Parts: sequence; structure tokens; C-alpha cells
Amino acid sequence: MDLHLIPGAVPTADERAAIDEALGRTSNPTQPVSRNRLLPVLHALQSRIGWISEGALNAVAERLSVPPAEAYGVATFYAMFSLERRPPVVAHVCDDIACRVNGAEALCRALQEHVGPPGTTLRDSEGQERVSAWVRSPCLGLCERGPAVLLQTSGREAADWTLTAANSDDVIAALADPTRPPMAPAITGPVSAPQTKDPRAPGLRLLRRVGLIDPDSLDDYRAQGGYAALRRSLVLGPERTIREVTDSRLVGRGGAAFPTGRKWEAVARGPVRPHYLVCNADESEPGTFKDRVLMEEDPFALIEAMTIAGVATGCEVGFLYIRGEYPTATRRLQSAIQQARARGLLGRNVLGAGVEFDIELRRGAGAYICGEETALFNSIEGYRGEPRNKPPFPVQSGLFGKPTVVNNVETLVSVLDIVLEGGLPFSRTGTSGSAGTKLFCVSGSVREPGVYEVPFGATLRELIDLAGGVRDGRALQAVLLGGAAGAFVTPAELDMPLTLEGTRAAGATLGSGVVMLFDDRVDLADIVTRIARFFRDESCGQCVPCRVGTLRQEEAVHRLAHGRPFGGRESELALIDDVAQVMRDASICGLGQTASGALQTAIRKLRVFA
Repeated sequence: MDLHLIPGAVPTADERAAIDEALGRTSNPTQPVSRNRLLPVLHALQSRIGWISEGALNAVAERLSVPPAEAYGVATFYAMFSLERRPPVVAHVCDDIACRVNGAEALCRALQEHVGPPGTTLRDSEGQERVSAWVRSPCLGLCERGPAVLLQTSGREAADWTLTAANSDDVIAALADPTRPPMAPAITGPVSAPQTKDPRAPGLRLLRRVGLIDPDSLDDYRAQGGYAALRRSLVLGPERTIREVTDSRLVGRGGAAFPTGRKWEAVARGPVRPHYLVCNADESEPGTFKDRVLMEEDPFALIEAMTIAGVATGCEVGFLYIRGEYPTATRRLQSAIQQARARGLLGRNVLGAGVEFDIELRRGAGAYICGEETALFNSIEGYRGEPRNKPPFPVQSGLFGKPTVVNNVETLVSVLDIVLEGGLPFSRTGTSGSAGTKLFCVSGSVREPGVYEVPFGATLRELIDLAGGVRDGRALQAVLLGGAAGAFVTPAELDMPLTLEGTRAAGATLGSGVVMLFDDRVDLADIVTRIARFFRDESCGQCVPCRVGTLRQEEAVHRLAHGRPFGGRESELALIDDVAQVMRDASICGLGQTASGALQTAIRKLRVFA
């Protein structure tokens, strides 16, 4: 293949070393490696060098037999990669909606005053450039501890880490000395999951081990009942395991709510081999952090659940696609996979039962669209993370064109109790239309933000009371359900049951479990404007309705927010409604189809731009 390499672009020794470490050294550099290694090798370059040069793209192209133009297209798709030289230390400061409620804009103003505008490179006392800068960032998934900052460092000792409840002094100190450990302690179970402060809290299934075990210890996990579900599943066999999941009435917890048992059965019966399992851990919906808490605090539960799902559906390989902005969860899952493999819980002969299943962890790189399952497939395969048309559906033709099971973290971890206790007992929790318990991410103007687990059917009011109510005794102005792709509800709607059918009847959605409170001090016009900007930035641009629609929507919202409507307020609102209808009807994927939901409910219910 003629790769059309970039003329005169030669990789440095460090760049070649980073590529070799990611792909493995070879005596025959002309022998290509599979293209699906593209994302990991780009991460390796970004981590070692701090950016991705044309010379590095040439070297990657030769090793993977991918034209540099295509490698460039993939690298530029992701926010965490830079194709221009930048400092080895960059502070990504979240200015999204949950952090805005908790002072993100004040933090950004202080940084601009003391450091300079976003992108400014710090200089030392002699006028020489230091190697650090700060930039604004969309949601980092640390919404319960905002304002949040991700420190991305590069070099031989590269390591990303996070600051939570950050102030400008913290960020400036981190930029000045990125080698020292984080000033804020790692988020621990009871902080992110307040219910677990009481170890006797009733009804906890998914959160019951959070804060009670060392997340880095396989022995701790097994002492709390870990791997009993896998052993029982191996005794039951694949068909009976799938039957229990079907009887449980478990549906997907990522927002689509598709019956899990039906999905597993379709893949298990698929005649085409091999089958693949994909855990979608790329939760990027603003306000969502439940899967992060499970991965950070109970990582072995996810590994065990993926193994059960893989064995039951005839998959020998599972891909765990984790959000790139989750360094702690990534480290803990890597450790959990290695420990499980070393103890015979993953690999060619799982628990001596003669079945094979292993997990490969893939790290995303800052693209909200990769939460869409087919965009995620493209990302794993080494292409731009753009959605595919459906049908065919993943159960027929998914990852690498093979039958694929895709579930998110919460869905998979729910399977453990189903296998242990049986599907029917699980189905009796909740309501006739929504079975089991559900994790909710409560943030914003709330006294005790965090992840909460309640049975389906609890009301929104009960959940807010469980989280301590509105912070500082302020009046509640609105609640955002389901995240940026969800809907606003008013204080008059707090008795809404938190079920799939209950929220649907109210014109809302549970989505990814976001429950974000806004008290009477919050400028909702600013929040809505940030949501519109989020969708404009995150549209992959593949289809015209979304690419143009999100831009026109953001422009109209910006004009309304600044009191400069074209042709008057009603004309702008009509334009927003027209654009929203086109995006819902014609966008390829859910991003465009839901990009106007929260915005329209804010206008209609809350009279934000009245």
C-alpha cells in the first residue's frame, strides 16, 4: 500500500520509543500491526511527548499500515490529543453545568487574572517559558466534587490526576510543580456515595461494597462475596444464566432501556463467530458519574460481571472502553484485570471450567459521541468515532462486523445479584414497568451530592430529601433530569415517580440517572447557553442535521441570552423549534436527536428567555 507519507517528517527517538512500547518492538518494522491499536498508540505518544507530530504520524502510519491522512483524521477527532506543540502539563478546568453551579466560572476568572487566558504558557522569573498551561474543559465526570480539574502530564513519568473542589491556588500550585502528589485526597466511597457512610443502610445492592473494601485487593473483594456469582453462573450454564437475566426484567441503565436478556440471547444464538462483549464505560453525559464510582470503588465487580456476560453469550474477548478523563478508575481496573488474570479468573481456562474469556481495556480520548455504541465500535477499530447507520444492529453486526453485546457498567454489575439470587426475586423490586434498583447522580445545589441507589418507583422528592435537600436552605428553581440530553422539571413536579414509565408520562427521561438541582441563585440562561455550546462542540459533524443544527441552535440561544434576538424573541423561539424538529427526525444518532430536549423544556416550562 502506498501510504503517501508526509514529506520530510521524521519521528524522533523518543517518539519511536513511545510507539514501540505501545505496539511492541519488531525485527520487521514493515510488518503492520492491526489498525485497532491506533487509539492506544496515539495515547502513548500524547503521554510521552505531550503532542503528536507529523513525524510521529508517519511512524504510526508505517507500523499500522494506515495512511497518515487517516491517522490525522482520527487524532484530531479527540479533545485529549494535540497535533500542535503544547506544554507537557495542561490543567483541564471543567466549566460545564455542574461545576458552574459550584464556582467554576469564578475559578476560571481567577486563573485568567493570575495566569492569563486559556492556553497561556506560564513563564519563570527569568522570562523563560515554563511547561504548563490551563484550558477550559467540558464535564470531567467529577460533578459531586466540583469545580474539577484534570491534570494531564507528559514525559517518561507521565501520570494524569485530578483535583476536586479546586481553587485557583490549587491549580496554580499544580501547574508550578506537577510532580508532587495531588493536594486533594482521592475521592473515597462515602464522599461519592453518601449512603455508604452507614454500613447498615438498607436496600443497597450496587453500592454495598463501596467504602467497605480496598478496591485494589482481590482478596478483599472475595471476602465480601466476590466471584460467587461467576461460580454459580458456570454451574447454571449459559442458557440458564441468560434465562435468569431475562426473568429479572433488567433493562439497560445507560438511557436506552433495552431488555438485557433479549440482547444477550440474540448474541448467544448468533451463528457468526467470534462474538464480542463491549462494556461501555465512556459516560460523558454532563452530570453523570455513577459508573465512575463503581469502577473506582468496586472494580472487581465489573470484571466479574463482564466475565459472566462474556461466557454466557459465547464471547472469548471483552473490551472495556473507559472514559479518558478517568485516571483513577483506569488504574484500578488495569490492576483488577491483571490480578484476575493471574488468579485464573480471566484467560484460557476461567476457574478451571474449560471456558475462555479475557478483557482488554481501551481508553477513550475525550469524545462525548463515543458513548453511542456504534461510534464506540469505530473508535476501538481505529477509526473516527462516528456513529453507524442502524440496522444492522450490534447483536447482528457490531464490533469488527461480528455479533456484539454492549452494556454499560451499571447494567453489568446489576447482573451479579440476579445470578446469585435469581431473576424473579430481582424483578419484584421496583415497579411493574421498571425492575430493580437504580443509581442516580445527584449534584448541583444539593447538600450532599453523590451517587444514590434507590428502588425504581421512589419519587424525585424522596431522592432529593435523601441527599439532604437544597443546599443552604435555598428555594429550588429547577431540576435537570437525564443530563444535557434530558429535560428540566419544575418544583411542582417533584412527586414524579423515578421510573421509565413515570418520567416518560411527564415528558422527561431518566437517561443516565442525572439529577441536578438549581437553586434560586443560579442563572438558568447561563446554564442553557452552556448546554447548547456543549452540543455544538460535541457533534461529530458526520450528518448535516446535527452538524448545522447544533450550531444554529447555539447561535439562537446566545442571541437570546444577550438580548439581541433576530426578528424578536418569538422568531428565535420558532427557529429553535424548527431546528429541533429537523435534528430529531433526521440525525443519525441520539446526540442530534436529543440535543434540543433540555433547552426546549427550559424555554417552555421555566420561561428562561422570557
